[in-house]
Amino acid sequence: MHQFLLLGSLWLLVAPPASSIFQRPTGSPAPPRLQYLLEPLHAAVHTQRGATATLPCVLRALPRNYRVKWSKVEPANYGESIIIITNGLYHKNYGPLSPRVRLRHSHRYDASLTITDVALEDEGRYRCQLVNGLEDESVSLTLHLEGVVFPYQPSNGRYKFNYHEAKRACEQQDSRLATYQQLYKAWTEGLDWCNAGWILDGTVHYPIINSREPCGGRLLLPGVRTYGARDKQKDRFDAFCFTSALQGSVYFIRGHLNFKEAGQACRNHGAAIAKVGQLYSAWKFSQLDRCDGGWLADGSVRYPITTPRERCGGLPDPGVRSFGFPSKELRTYGTYCFAGK
Repeated sequence: MHQFLLLGSLWLLVAPPASSIFQRPTGSPAPPRLQYLLEPLHAAVHTQRGATATLPCVLRALPRNYRVKWSKVEPANYGESIIIITNGLYHKNYGPLSPRVRLRHSHRYDASLTITDVALEDEGRYRCQLVNGLEDESVSLTLHLEGVVFPYQPSNGRYKFNYHEAKRACEQQDSRLATYQQLYKAWTEGLDWCNAGWILDGTVHYPIINSREPCGGRLLLPGVRTYGARDKQKDRFDAFCFTSALQGSVYFIRGHLNFKEAGQACRNHGAAIAKVGQLYSAWKFSQLDRCDGGWLADGSVRYPITTPRERCGGLPDPGVRSFGFPSKELRTYGTYCFAGK
């Protein structure tokens, strides 16, 4: 098990020794051997938003009067949402995923689930369960989206969001609250941020690469630091948002435009002023690199840098730089527009 060290009011996640990670507790039963379902070769399927992904589930034999049930595990709700049920001849779809899922059914033993036009909220754990009386068995798979995590705060400053406001803010910026796994991966790739933010499960964290005084002190180890679960209504923090590949493109229009003029300039080109998540996605997946600050839909001014250079902020690492939230009426910049496919 992972251990948590209490330092003041802050909890720090500490990984266990590698030798202890895979040891089964004494006396615990071994997982039941699969009789009908084949163990998948890979437990995770990696994809991007807008793509088509298939989660494999193949039977080695066909028992009598069986059903296969696909569901999505929802840890936040302590339950599962049924997606599709089949008896090999007929099937029925359920829930919000219904219009975008089908059985691959490439042969009569194949019960694999195909998801088209993958959305941000599709990420997570799925279960393929063979329902066969007393001999029920299942396999679990995880759908991972390739993407980017970014910290987000509103124009009125840090620590203004309760959980529900943070969730809504990310969605308004073409993203969603990041999962812990997404935030942890972003930390391993260099995300270093001193402000704590909400993530999808209602806990609060911040990722630190370079330990320093304003961020818990120099003696605290680097890591994803956690405040644990907080009151979703009363407690206020920033947000960590996650976005994936775009179904469209982001481009820059040069000019001396206030915020209203920037929006009109994009509309004149048949586009919309870009959202923060769209700019991060273009930076991550299309290597958008511009030294020009431009308006975005939330009223902030930012610019994406993939090749750091002295005259573009001077910071040594790639990233999306921010000028904050200048006066919409008095300040002028170019604008970043988004054109969907």
